[in-house]
Amino acid sequence: MEAIEVSGLRKTYRDRDAVAGIDLVVARGEIFALLGPNGAGKTTTVEILEGHRRRTAGDVRVLGEDPGKAGSAWRSRIGIVLQDADDAADLTVYEMVRHIAGFYPGPRGADEAIELVGLTAKRNSKIRTLSGGQRRRVDVALGIVGRPELLFLDEPTTGFDPEARRHFWDLIRTLAGDGTTILLTTHYLDEAEALADRLAVIADGRIVAEGTPATLGGRGAAQAKVTWREGGTVHTEQHTDPGELLRRLLDDGVDLTTLTITRPTLEDTYLSLIGATR
Repeated sequence: MEAIEVSGLRKTYRDRDAVAGIDLVVARGEIFALLGPNGAGKTTTVEILEGHRRRTAGDVRVLGEDPGKAGSAWRSRIGIVLQDADDAADLTVYEMVRHIAGFYPGPRGADEAIELVGLTAKRNSKIRTLSGGQRRRVDVALGIVGRPELLFLDEPTTGFDPEARRHFWDLIRTLAGDGTTILLTTHYLDEAEALADRLAVIADGRIVAEGTPATLGGRGAAQAKVTWREGGTVHTEQHTDPGELLRRLLDDGVDLTTLTITRPTLEDTYLSLIGATR
């Protein structure tokens, strides 16, 4: 059984399709990133998968059940970290996490969840005294305290400094290593590349590309740009496999310390994919 199975998903508002016939499969234990510009249908899709929004058409199975009909037992198997979450500002971090843990049948201990998100030093601090990044970590702790089989992360590292982001990435890898399936939405393409086993790009309510970070949109087969300096002149050539060119340059005695090889980044590929729909 796959963690998520979607066929022909459609959501229509009046005469406009916010989601226009999406097919999607996410395997158990996989980290899957869903990318797309604002207004592309990404949030609507995720809310349908979470059971928070009704669909117009299509078949959806999440952990084997229809999220539009599933009950509390199913909800206890998923975790959600929203992009904008309300909090109980006058509770301490520990009080808040312990309170939410009480809604799950087999939760982590509150202190364990707090430690996983790096907030042990703030355990007894009131939430209203925390920085924006620290509040975001509380959101994550609330999402993982129930030991979810499937975790939805919507822009989880917004407000994190670079060091905190790297620690969070380690947490996500740890959760995935323990078998948690993770559906991630993010605008940070380096985050998607670092974490995702597979990803999809959604634009205008449709998935326009799907694959691994290395192969998305033909990226793996894209030509490399080779640039070098010879005799005071800068040369540039495009090659699918630059090995032959390198051997020729070596045979010609070219100084290869000036040579650079670049391929399209994930950001280049993403911008090309969403640009093609505009």
